Amino acid sequence: MESRYNPAEIEAKWQQDWVARGFAKTSEATDKPKFYALSMFPYPSGNLHMGHVRVYTIADVIARVRRMQGFRVLNPMGWDAFGLPAENAAIERGIHPAQWTYQNIAQMRQQLDQLGISFDWEREVTTCAPDYYRWTQWIFLQFFQAGLAYQKEATVNWDPIDQTVLANEQVDSEGRSWRSGAKVERKQLRQWFFKITDYADQLLTDLDKLTGWPEKVRLMQANWIGKSTGAQVTFTTEGGDEIVVFTTRPDTLWGATFMVLSPEHPLVEKLTTPEQASAIATYQEAAAAKSDIDRTAEGREKTGIWTGSYAINPVNDERIPIWIADYVLMDYGTGAIMAVPAHDQRDFEFARQFNLPVKVVVQPTGESLEGDTLTAAHTGEGVMVNSAALNGLPAGKAPGQSVEAAVQWLEQQGKGKGTANYRLRDWLISRQRYWGAPIPIIHCPQCGAVPVPDADLPVTLPEDVEFSGRGASPLAKLSNWINVPCPTCGTPAKRETDTMDTFIDSSWYFLRYPDAQNDQQVFDPAKANAWMPVDQYVGGIEHAILHLLYSRFFTKVLRDRGLLNCDEPFQRLLTQGMVQGKTYKNPRTGKYVLPMHITDFAHPTDPDTGDALEVVYEKMSKSKSNGVAPSDVVDKYGADTARMFILFKAPPEKDLEWEDADVEGQFRFLNRVWRLVTEYAATAVKAGAAIASATLAKPEKELRRSIHIAIKEVTEDLAGDYQFNTAVSELMKLSNALSDAACKDSPVYAEGIQTLLILLAPFAPHLADELWHHLGHADSVHLQSWLTADPAALVADEINLVIQVLGKTRGMIQVPAQSTQAELEQYARESDIGQRYLEGKEIKKVIVVPGKLVNFVVA
Repeated sequence: MESRYNPAEIEAKWQQDWVARGFAKTSEATDKPKFYALSMFPYPSGNLHMGHVRVYTIADVIARVRRMQGFRVLNPMGWDAFGLPAENAAIERGIHPAQWTYQNIAQMRQQLDQLGISFDWEREVTTCAPDYYRWTQWIFLQFFQAGLAYQKEATVNWDPIDQTVLANEQVDSEGRSWRSGAKVERKQLRQWFFKITDYADQLLTDLDKLTGWPEKVRLMQANWIGKSTGAQVTFTTEGGDEIVVFTTRPDTLWGATFMVLSPEHPLVEKLTTPEQASAIATYQEAAAAKSDIDRTAEGREKTGIWTGSYAINPVNDERIPIWIADYVLMDYGTGAIMAVPAHDQRDFEFARQFNLPVKVVVQPTGESLEGDTLTAAHTGEGVMVNSAALNGLPAGKAPGQSVEAAVQWLEQQGKGKGTANYRLRDWLISRQRYWGAPIPIIHCPQCGAVPVPDADLPVTLPEDVEFSGRGASPLAKLSNWINVPCPTCGTPAKRETDTMDTFIDSSWYFLRYPDAQNDQQVFDPAKANAWMPVDQYVGGIEHAILHLLYSRFFTKVLRDRGLLNCDEPFQRLLTQGMVQGKTYKNPRTGKYVLPMHITDFAHPTDPDTGDALEVVYEKMSKSKSNGVAPSDVVDKYGADTARMFILFKAPPEKDLEWEDADVEGQFRFLNRVWRLVTEYAATAVKAGAAIASATLAKPEKELRRSIHIAIKEVTEDLAGDYQFNTAVSELMKLSNALSDAACKDSPVYAEGIQTLLILLAPFAPHLADELWHHLGHADSVHLQSWLTADPAALVADEINLVIQVLGKTRGMIQVPAQSTQAELEQYARESDIGQRYLEGKEIKKVIVVPGKLVNFVVA
């Protein structure tokens, strides 16, 4: 028997043993309930970081516990392997993206195995592999057949560094690319879109079904979908053209004094008079160069140009001018608004800027506002005025108020209709890059856009590609690949050269895992439906909108195509917090100082300026030099220590501050467990027959109660909200109780040792299996059934009774747990503490809190 804990030796040993046993292999037996545990698959960058360690350890603990609780568990892993970094690496290193990607995958898989993560690698998926993206292309064609994939000319976000189109969600609040950091430009291109807006209402209303999701994430998605109710109203120009607007306040139509169109609106050219043509063209060119964020920023000076034309307000037949302005976006709503400057601040600022009329139609109670004298828009409550049939009604959206009445009036008059609008835009999926799934469409001059036949899938990426990082997609330069006959008519035609947004790959990967080896179907619906929905999904909050919303969309579309029978993909969601490292920052300059440049860590200063540095915890990153390599921790302390620290340091949803001292603390704890069990293993007493509480001595009863409290508390911590940190704390308490026990030759102690290892197994799987075998067991601890607390063992024979005098605690005594209130008072009075503090005093009142305390009120 080994005398000391040697993680490096035992961890490699048990990792090999688990592979040989097929421990993580998914059972398809239907005699057990299913549990689909899923952690978000990583981009294969080449090295795991501590954020990876946290998410995969959390999911692994859940999977291991569920196996021990009798579930058949699917716990798969794969690689989100398409994307710009691989293509950029090809440019920088002169190697093919596939070579770079697969090298990284091999390295990261080895690192994951070293952590003892129980993934079923037989179900591994790699999104850049043809046997995967064949089905990504097949799904695209399902969308195309359903009318959910279409092409149109669109103003797109163009990344001038990466030379590709970005979705709106990939542009940050400062108008920069989420990946390259470049200032995003606006550009007109013919692009492919998915019609996610067709599912906007379902995506919104079904959020109510996601009771296992954090409320924060549901709210973020609801705000992104952004449903607004109101009315659609048609204005007619003097030339007879119709301009449709959506408004959430149709009751203020009588206050509309001008209209504003997006500079990209298709009617702008027709409405522009010759006198305004030059100014309009100049303005359109300037607007096209701005991002949506720049155009709609709060507080910026309002700009615009009058087209020279007028429209007729449909509710009062007034003639109102038609302007264009860049704050109106073509892809939001209808690209046209009615402007009510008296009651909308943005419209008010525009009206004052260009001396346009302001007409009050909502009058605050007790006031008399005039449009000419307003200094700001009135957006509050009031009564409708100057509004024909609405006059006198309270202004607002509540039942019986002005908005409801306005919609009814518009529908009765045939001038509009009640409807809803969504902030959500259709999903732009085109990317002008090589390293992505080719869009399986052939453009024929006779037939138009023709889908590649299923039998010809996958459309594979050509190997003979030159990567320059500039200009059009590398695919657009390969004439031999582009030029093909039309599948329908045989006419010379051209392949689509755009590839798909990589978020498409990750929007269905969880559906492939249940049937990952199928080369005949995207998946067998019977197998997918047997495992879906995912029971527990674990990943970062940064995916709250993009990935999670798109995955929900894909699930609903494939359900409607008859492939799935679930409405939502992820039943429960855990969004783990970030792992933060200690960071040294100059508060005056904002500059980060690397630890290697600091000489006195007790009083750190900037070596360049002498300024005192702030010591703060921030997300680990190379630029701040505050990261910790998982391999360094594993090499020094072992994977089990890394896992225990990650789980113990903070609740899973909170940010975790890395501290070397706390890692040391977990290593010491595992060493204590090692000594505790190895010292016991040499004894002859083993757990066996059922233990009868009635026959136990007091120390045995106390220890057995500690054992079953641990079972109860750890089990509860691993259900519900997953409080791993308090579960580890309970393991420490049980370890301490065993160390302090005065009955080490008792079967109860044997029960305690085995209980400790079974409860510890999901957290520190290598150590637990090694020590389990030290106890003489031939099978794995991970094959043991999860324990159930014995209610009888949880009942305390004695309790600690607090004695107070005038509310101040004077001491504590042990008394029988089932004592009555009268008996508790008697025990308190007769105790040494009671006699000492009550002697010579008149007791006015006695307050007894059963099971807790006795308080004497004395004169």
